[in-house]
Amino acid sequence: MSNHSERPAHTNPDWTIDQGWADYTETEHQTWDTLYERLMAVLPGRAAPEFLHGLEALNLNRGGIPNFEEISDELEQLTGWRVVAVPGLVPDDVFFEHLANRRFPAGSFIRKPEQLDYIQEPDVFHDVFGHVPMLTDPVFANYMEAYGKGGLRSLRHASLKNLAALYWYTVEFGLIKTDQGLRIYGAGIVSSPAESRFCLEDPSPNRIGFDLERLMRTDYRIDDFQQTYFVIDSYEDLFRATVDTDFAPFYAQMLGKFDLKPEDVLDSDTVLTKGTQAYANRGGRFAA
Repeated sequence: MSNHSERPAHTNPDWTIDQGWADYTETEHQTWDTLYERLMAVLPGRAAPEFLHGLEALNLNRGGIPNFEEISDELEQLTGWRVVAVPGLVPDDVFFEHLANRRFPAGSFIRKPEQLDYIQEPDVFHDVFGHVPMLTDPVFANYMEAYGKGGLRSLRHASLKNLAALYWYTVEFGLIKTDQGLRIYGAGIVSSPAESRFCLEDPSPNRIGFDLERLMRTDYRIDDFQQTYFVIDSYEDLFRATVDTDFAPFYAQMLGKFDLKPEDVLDSDTVLTKGTQAYANRGGRFAA
C-alpha cells in the first residue's frame, strides 16, 4: 500500500505493467537463486507447512526470477489467483481492488547483490517468494480476497492505519500455532533469514494470541524486527474474524485509535511469550 497518487506514464489504468521477464540479467536471476538458497537453509522446521507446500506447488526454485504468467497459470488452477506486475507501491484503492479480484500486485525489480540482507521497499523476491506461496492455500487465499474487499469499504472511514496494522501483523509478520510448535506464515519474515530465526527463537519479542481489535490498535516497526508477533490458531479463524466482523461500528468504536506501542503487553492479552525487548532496547538494527 502507498500514498502515491500519480500513476506513472508507462503503467496501465490499474497500475499494472509488463513484467519484462526477458530483460532480467543473469546477475538478477542469480540474485534470486542466492536468496532462495539462503532461505531454504533456514525455513524447514520454521515456516508453516502451507508455505512450504506452496513453494513446491509453484516450483519457485525452477531457477531464476519466475515468469509471472507461468506461475499465475499454475496458481489460478489452485485458488483462482494471479500475480500482476506493478512499478512498486501503489495507492491503497488500487491495492485493495487487486486483492478483491484475486490479483496479487508484485514489484518486478530485484534488489542489488549488495542488498541481500535488507531492503526496505518490497522487491520481486519479497513479493513472490514471500507472499505468493500462501496464496496456494484455499483458506488463506479467501482471507486475502476478503481483506481486499474490506479495504475498499474502509476507504469511507478514517481508520486506514488500523486496517494496515491487520495486514502487517498477519500477512507480513504473522505466526501460527501448529502441532509442531509456532510456525511462520508472514511474508516479511519468510523472506528474511535473520527474522525467521529471531521471531521464533529470540527471547526479545512478545508473542501474543491474535485479537482483532487489540492488533488493529497496535503500532509497528517498518524498519526493523518486530517487537510483538501475533499468533493465530488457524487460517480459518483469521478468515472468519475478517468476514464475520462488521467493521463499520468497529471503526466507529476505535475512532482511528492507534494507541498501543509495539512492545506493549496488556492484562487482557493471551501471552505466549513476554519478551525481554533486549534487541529493541539496545538499538536493534541501528545499534552502534
